[in-house]
Formats: sequence, C-alpha cells, structure tokens
Amino acid sequence: MDQLSPSRTKAEDARPKAMPKADPVPAITSTASDADDKAPSSWHTRALMFGLPLILAAAGGWYWLTSGGSVSTDNAYVQMDKVSVAAEVGGLITEVAVREGQQVQKGQLLFRIDGRPYALSVAQASAAIDAAQVDVGNLSASLASTGVDIKAGQEAVGFAESNFARQAALMEKGFTTRAAYDASKHAVEQARASLAQAKADAAEARAKLATGAGGINPQVEAAKVQRAQAEVNLGRTEVRAPSAGRVAESDRLQLGQMMVQGLPAVTLVDTAHPWVDANFKETDLAHMCVGQRAEMRFDAYPGLVVRGHVQTIGAGTGSEFSVLPAQNATGNWVKVTQRVPVRIAFDEVAKRPMIAGLSTDVTVYTSDGCK
Repeated sequence: MDQLSPSRTKAEDARPKAMPKADPVPAITSTASDADDKAPSSWHTRALMFGLPLILAAAGGWYWLTSGGSVSTDNAYVQMDKVSVAAEVGGLITEVAVREGQQVQKGQLLFRIDGRPYALSVAQASAAIDAAQVDVGNLSASLASTGVDIKAGQEAVGFAESNFARQAALMEKGFTTRAAYDASKHAVEQARASLAQAKADAAEARAKLATGAGGINPQVEAAKVQRAQAEVNLGRTEVRAPSAGRVAESDRLQLGQMMVQGLPAVTLVDTAHPWVDANFKETDLAHMCVGQRAEMRFDAYPGLVVRGHVQTIGAGTGSEFSVLPAQNATGNWVKVTQRVPVRIAFDEVAKRPMIAGLSTDVTVYTSDGCK
C-alpha cells in the first residue's frame, strides 16, 4: 500500500468532517401532533359560538322575568306627620316636662309658662264684672229716682197750669196785674220743661239698663267676656301635646327662657303612621296604578323588607311645586326626565323603628295590572 505523503495527510486533516445525517422522522408523527393541537382550539370555538348566545338569551329572559314586571327607584324617603307646637301666649318657661326623643300621648304636658301675669288678668277682669254690676245697680236707682222726678214734675205742671188759669180769669176781670199773669205763665213753662227733662233722664236710664239677647246687661256681658279671655290665656300657659308622637327639637325648651307667642318650640313626629314618598321617573308610570304591590328596603337596615302598596300618584311633578318652577320657554331648553312623587303606604308594621327621612329603595310590581 502506498504511503501517503506528509502534505496530503495534513490537507485531509484540515478539511472539516461531515456531520452524520439524522434519521428521517416518519410523516405520520407530524400529522398526529397537528391534530392534537387543533382539537382544543376547535372545542373552544364551538363553546363560544353556541354558549355566548345561550348566556345572553338566559340573561335577557331573567331580566324580563324579574324586572320587566316592576319598576324601582332609590330616590325615596320615609315621611311622617310632623306637628310644630308653639305657645299661644308669651312668657318665661318655668317647667319642661319632656325630653328629646320621648314618646308622648295626646294631652300630655310639654312645658309650662309663668302664669302669674295671666292670673292677675283674670282677677282684673273679675273686678271689671263687679264694677259693671255696680253701674247697673246705680242705673236702676237712677231710673227709680227719675220716676219720682216725673211724678213731681207732673204735679208741678198741674199746679202751675191751675194757677195760670186763675190768673187768666182774674186778668180778664181786671183783678190782677200783668206781671202776676206773666209769672204764672212762665211757671207753667218751667214745670213742663222740668217734666220733659225727667222723662228724658228716665229714657236714658232705661236705655243703659237694656239687656241683650241673653238677658244680660251689655256692660256686664263685656266684662264677663274679658274674664273668659283671661282665663283662656291662663290655661294656655300649660302647653300640652295636640297629638301623640315623639318629641324632637326640644333643645329650645330651657328653664327661664322667654317664650315668644307663636314661635315653634318643639316638634312632635307621628312615628306610628309612616309612609314613603318615592320619586319615580315619568317613564316608569306607564303601567303604575293605585293599589299595586310594593316592597321597601332601607339603607339603614340591610336585609329588612317591608311590604306596602301604591296609595297615591302625585298630581304634579316635583318641579311644578318647587319655589322656582322651571321656565322652559327659552331658546336653550333641554328636555329633562321629570320625577313624579308616589306615596307608598305600609301594609305591615316594620320590625325596626322608622325614622323620618330614611333613604329607601322602592320596587312597585306593575305586573299586578290596574283594577
């Protein structure tokens, strides 16, 4: 065998050696892998294609069944009758008989005003009655004296007329003087004038003693009316509850404070008869009627549900009864959905105490229809 030359051997060693060829992968292995990758993707696609419409249809059906037959609003608040109690007379507060939050009954004492000035007014009115009765007695005596004066005047007139007649007869026969004749004539005129004055005094006395329809002298009646008014004012110094309720805003009742007549001093809240004023959108009233069922939920009492019904639907929107109604006759008018107050009456007594002004979520079931 020929020996290789050193130069050839080095050249062959310098050439890169060829990499061994990899064994070919069967084609069936690649096809199975692609099928495994496409199978999950196809399943997800089918789930989205058929599942999403089903979910949307189910959600729409649930909304139609649960919400299509009812309307709701959270613009609702608990309301109660509130009575502002004011003193009908003024004066110093001498007693406070209630405290904040206390439940009171009709006729219960709330506070008392100093009644001494009004007691003096009653005494003064009683004295005025006595004075009027004394005046009536004096008028009666005066009327009696005028009767005597009338009788005396009549006698004086008779005597003067008879004397004048004698003087006239003597005058015709010339047995008297002209002066005596004139004096007797003047005496007749004076007697008649005195009689007329006595009759006028009697008529005046009778007029002052005249009685009204009740048979009581007007002066006495007026004095009695004044005393009755004074007694009423004295009774008003005790301020009592006009109705049952819970006391609120009683901080203005302080001992020694001057109470001004007509100024509200305390408020009574009728917690026994609450209702809810719900302000529904005008678009919610299409199928709402009086008498439909309602449910009320309260922010203050999570989980509490109270049944009720629609009692009345407002005769006007809230803006119609506002202090400054909206003026829409302008060029920049923008239509705003109006709110209509709907009163919801309670059909049951709530398990938690109701407080005026509580925020409420009201649902009215319009599916009940209108009767």
